[in-house]
Amino acid sequence: MGADLSKISIIARREIEARIAGPLIKAFMEELGEEKTLEIVDRVIRSVAKESGVQLAKMVGGNSLEHFVKLSEKMGQDNALVQEIVYQDAKNLHMNTTRCRYAEMYREVGIPELGFHLSCGRDFAMVEGFNPKITLTRTQTVMEGAPYCDFRFHMKEEK
Repeated sequence: MGADLSKISIIARREIEARIAGPLIKAFMEELGEEKTLEIVDRVIRSVAKESGVQLAKMVGGNSLEHFVKLSEKMGQDNALVQEIVYQDAKNLHMNTTRCRYAEMYREVGIPELGFHLSCGRDFAMVEGFNPKITLTRTQTVMEGAPYCDFRFHMKEEK
């Protein structure tokens, strides 16, 4: 029986995680090396994110692109993200994130180099868990220093 996390914003959860995981990851890097540690971190984060996507679809009441917009609003709760929809139709959702407080928070916590692994690294697996028929393309992130994240979601055709 788990706690009801729906009342805690996602950015607040990420900060709690970062304050615990950051020092652990750094300690493992010292013991195992950066490459091996980040390989393990990425694998675990993707696994957690995929299951999270399944749960998030249930939370927003469905797994269509319209439901994904609702999810994006939840992820932006507490002004965590400034996003704009640049294009949307029944099969496509193109969004740009121009401000990412997640990136700011990882800098404030002192682990900016881990932010991509702990947050951005979740995105593709989370989308797969949310709906395996949705593909995500993203070529840049604010976390990595770009002026915006370019999220491009596409619903695959039914066969």
